[in-house]
Amino acid sequence: MPRSIDMHVHLPTRDYMQRTMGKLGDAAFGYFGKKPEYRTTQQMFQDFDGLGVERMVVLAWDAETTTKLPPLANDDVAALAKDHPDLVIPYASVDPHKGPKAVEEAERAISRLECRGFKFHAGVQKFEANDPQFDPLWRTLEKNKVVALFHTGTTAFGGGTPGGGGVQNSYARPMPYLDDLAAKFPDLKVLAAHPGWPWHEENLALVLHKANVFMDLSGWLPKRIPDIVWKYANGPAQDKILFGSDYPFMPPDRWLESFHKDIDLKPEVREKILYKNAQRLLG
Repeated sequence: MPRSIDMHVHLPTRDYMQRTMGKLGDAAFGYFGKKPEYRTTQQMFQDFDGLGVERMVVLAWDAETTTKLPPLANDDVAALAKDHPDLVIPYASVDPHKGPKAVEEAERAISRLECRGFKFHAGVQKFEANDPQFDPLWRTLEKNKVVALFHTGTTAFGGGTPGGGGVQNSYARPMPYLDDLAAKFPDLKVLAAHPGWPWHEENLALVLHKANVFMDLSGWLPKRIPDIVWKYANGPAQDKILFGSDYPFMPPDRWLESFHKDIDLKPEVREKILYKNAQRLLG
């Protein structure tokens, strides 16, 4: 298999899924047509064997204010990266509602834990990224040249349950939230996670308009991603779109199989999406 960098991996362990995501995580498996399936970290690495994935971004999680559930500690993903330095790239998470404590934890995750980016899910965390009260956090990430990854579009978390488990998709719309954020902090590297349906064209507009905004394709089988995304990926947005699986909800072997079988791309574009764009973004 061609080499790749998976920009979107969740820990599949029972402790993480049940303790920090609760019913939201269970619903996510159901949304993908699966029963909750938990794996050890060693089994996770085995699931990626033979797929050409040279590095994987593993995401922490903190939505404590809105879910009342404990976070997946940044120390945990950092420890996994320390044990597997040639494979795992740790992304921290902070709850923006925690204010100065979030900024303090972000600084610690960068300086002491060597996390390379941060994961945010505004639909679950329920915040507007362009709200000035969060500017100190974005300024900290910008100053330290780390990536801010934001879930965009609808979500499998809480999907198919009454009220969607309380998750509000509107917070995860790219415009105006990420558009305003990227304009205000032009040196902050913003990664819009997932195609962003039903606002995938807003994501495309952002990656074309702002040099500091990128998009990953995680959470969707390539053959299910709207054709217009592939049209732009094969053309003007080819340097801004990256591979991500959304493991364990989306198995990487299924994603890569569909990408190679179902999608017609220029060979050089295929390599950019799988590897080169992520390599450049991560430095």
